[in-house]
Amino acid sequence: MRILFGFLVIVGMCGVAVAEPGRIVVSGHGAVEVTPDMAVLTLGVSHEAKDAGEAVSETSAKAGEILSRLDALGIEKRDVQTSNLSLHPVQKRYDSGNDAKIDAFRATNTVTVRVRDVSKLGTVLARVVQDGANQFNGLHFALQSRRPYEDDARRAAVADARAKAELYATAAGVTLGDVLEISEGGGQGPRPMPMMREAMMADASVPVAAGELTVRAQVTMVFTVSQ
Repeated sequence: MRILFGFLVIVGMCGVAVAEPGRIVVSGHGAVEVTPDMAVLTLGVSHEAKDAGEAVSETSAKAGEILSRLDALGIEKRDVQTSNLSLHPVQKRYDSGNDAKIDAFRATNTVTVRVRDVSKLGTVLARVVQDGANQFNGLHFALQSRRPYEDDARRAAVADARAKAELYATAAGVTLGDVLEISEGGGQGPRPMPMMREAMMADASVPVAAGELTVRAQVTMVFTVSQ
């Protein structure tokens, strides 16, 4: 884990930009880069058949096998949720002069799965494909508990703001005093870093790059200053 400091500063001093004499206002930014410890994926089964009941039955059977596989792989029931069930007619135009007619029916069953052990993700993906999953609609990485990293980012933001206040006070030839006010705002939750670190799972059939997430915080601090 690396703690980074931001670079944007909002400073107020006499003769520069200040709300009231004897005060300095600065904005501090902090960021913490974290390796994700949870993956969230959306996968499903889609089957097409001439009969609507057959399409639903076949899709349901495959979905049941996938749910059983997830359970066998140690995925808890609270981490598996059905996110979509659908049945649509498949139309086909047999010649240019006639309207399209229903040729078949397509049933789809989609589930969203949280994988709390990222090292198992590749294995999970490989096994559910073997059991009939033929749709993957999304994968993202997350944190099971954000609070510790948010607090680290907040500490970094406060340190950043204080360092800037001290720098500007010294440059202006005044003495930095007490904190009058501190407010938080503009923080961002975890988001993927542009540069992804390759994380090939040792026991996986599907290679997965977990990368890093960035947790950010921003604070605005008001200090007294004196000559």
